[in-house]
Formats: sequence, C-alpha cells, structure tokens
Amino acid sequence: MRSQSKPTGRRLVWPAACSPEMMGSKTSTLAAGLTGALFIGYCIYFDRKRRSDPNFKKRLRERRRKQATKEKTGLARLTDLKDAEAVQKFFLEEIQLGEELLAQGEYEKGVDHLTNAMAVCGQPQQLLQVLQQTLPPPVFQMLLTKLPSISQRIVSAQSLAEDDIE
Repeated sequence: MRSQSKPTGRRLVWPAACSPEMMGSKTSTLAAGLTGALFIGYCIYFDRKRRSDPNFKKRLRERRRKQATKEKTGLARLTDLKDAEAVQKFFLEEIQLGEELLAQGEYEKGVDHLTNAMAVCGQPQQLLQVLQQTLPPPVFQMLLTKLPSISQRIVSAQSLAEDDIE
C-alpha cells in the first residue's frame, strides 16, 4: 500500500520573473514590438517600391511646380470676384489663416494672407485701422509694403479670368 502524503501547508510560490501576470505582460510587449517591426518593414518596402517607379520623380516635380505657382499667385482659390458670397468667404478664410500663421510666428505667410483679405475687402481703410491697432508695428509695416503687389495680382487675376470667359 502506498503511503499518502499529507499536505504540508506549503504553497507553491512563483518567482517574480515567471509570474502569470508578467508572462502576459511580456507576451503583450513582444506582440507590440513585432507588430511595430512589421509595420516599419512594410513602410520601407512601400517606400522603395514607390521610389523605384519610373514616373515618381516626374510626378513629384510636377506637384512641386504646381504648388510653387499656387503659392506665388496666392489667389488660386479665388475664382469669381463678382460673386459676393465667394468673396466674403475668401475674405474670412484669409483673415483666419493670417491670424493663425501670425500666432505661430510665421509672419511672412500670415501677412500674405492678410494682404489677400485686404485686397478683396469692401472697406480696406477700416480694416487697415483695425490691423494697425492689433498687429505689432514691424508686422504692420510688412503688411503695408506688400499691399501694392497684392493689388496688382488681383487686377491681373481679374483680367485673366475675363480672358478665360471670352
């Protein structure tokens, strides 16, 4: 007959590194790391495939050229200066963009947007007074120097739009 051992009252204690909680944590960490590595590998693969495309550089140059001409005109979004609602929407968007860019410290771009708004404003003198009170003097001076060039662009944009209609 076998002797039966009595329970000694001891409990099995897991080492901290092998506890079930730690093993779940290690598994999760390993899965997250593996997922991250696979994602980065896919990004590298896709980037190489994209760059090896023979038309990639051509399309990139075209896109950059279009963006540069759009930035030069600054008025590419404005289509119809005779539509009062479109002009008002453009005016408000330009004021908002100008304020946001000035708040971020991008003074050149912010002033460009404010001058666009000034050019289509129905009462530019009042807007100019408000801007003089709210803008720092160097930024306001920058705005004043850009006003003549933006007015010329508006006139040329109007003449181009009229030529397109004819």
